[in-house]
Amino acid sequence: YTRALNATKLERVDGISCITKHAKSLSTIISGACDGEVKVWNLPKRECLRTVQAHEGYVRGICSRFCGTSFFTVGDDKTIKQWNMEAPGYGVREEPGQGTAVFTGIDHHQREGTFVTCGQVVDIWDEQRSSPIRSFSWGVDSFSCVPYNPVELKVLHRLASNRSIVLYDTRESAPLRKVIMQLRSNTLYTCDIRNLDVPVNVHMDHVSAVLDVDYSLTGREFVSASFDKTVRIFPKDKGHSREVYHTKRMQHVICVRWSADNKYVLRRDEHSAMEGQRLGEAWTEKAAANYNKKLIEKFQHHPQVKRIARHRHLPRDVLKQKRELREMKEARRRKEQNVHKHSKPGSVPLLTEKEKHVVAVVE
Repeated sequence: YTRALNATKLERVDGISCITKHAKSLSTIISGACDGEVKVWNLPKRECLRTVQAHEGYVRGICSRFCGTSFFTVGDDKTIKQWNMEAPGYGVREEPGQGTAVFTGIDHHQREGTFVTCGQVVDIWDEQRSSPIRSFSWGVDSFSCVPYNPVELKVLHRLASNRSIVLYDTRESAPLRKVIMQLRSNTLYTCDIRNLDVPVNVHMDHVSAVLDVDYSLTGREFVSASFDKTVRIFPKDKGHSREVYHTKRMQHVICVRWSADNKYVLRRDEHSAMEGQRLGEAWTEKAAANYNKKLIEKFQHHPQVKRIARHRHLPRDVLKQKRELREMKEARRRKEQNVHKHSKPGSVPLLTEKEKHVVAVVE
């Protein structure tokens, strides 16, 4: 009986596979699960606004239309589907669906009625047509994600399984540029698309693979989710994180989003408040939080206050892996210095940390 009960409980547990933000509403998010179910959530009220059985199998990607009236989903059943943000009226049926290939990601244009999907190729779709209006490919590798550039709206970025990053211009007939990295891209390199030979910054603190990243609304910071069971917040121009989140129940974090009001970080199906704020806090709690904040500002240079504010507690496993990585980097650095010292002058140059990560740039 106990085993049957546990098996039934485990059968009902379906992990969140992807999360996206509403294009217009600050309080609405959309999540997709491994069982093909998609839910629309209201964060302040903590309630589900709509539930849709969108796909058979994993929901691989979700994106909101730029006007916020509908959203698109892709799944393992080789279909792209468009859904209204609100449930249809009584007697009205939704019959979305198009596509005949396996899709791994989707993103919508911020001003036009077009969207892009990725899988074996990159396809650009018009909402009114059932076939792609343009397709791009470079090699035979599969693509994991293909977001639109938030500033240059005609530019696409694509991450591939062969350690490469490819740039596309929707106005061109061929890809623009391909950057081959030292390791498979883990979305923690800050690059300038005008000069891709060397990253602008390399963000280091995670001790395992980075699985997802999302920028804040201000663009000054971004949050990252990692296989090392931690969530970190990085300033865009710093190489190390300013904040780290972890709990005993937190396992491998596979997706993370920064809320549109710049106050919360959403990971999988839970939320963690930042800077002492919580959803729905009373005015007395706000007053106490403001009072504590002023106290910290007043005594911020006190040695004990400074030590506690600077310290970040980490799990024992993360500390152990961090120590091992530090020893490996030191050994690699000593080897490079010895090779440089005992080689012909100028034959073995010493590379900076930024120069080590890019193998080649292909036009």
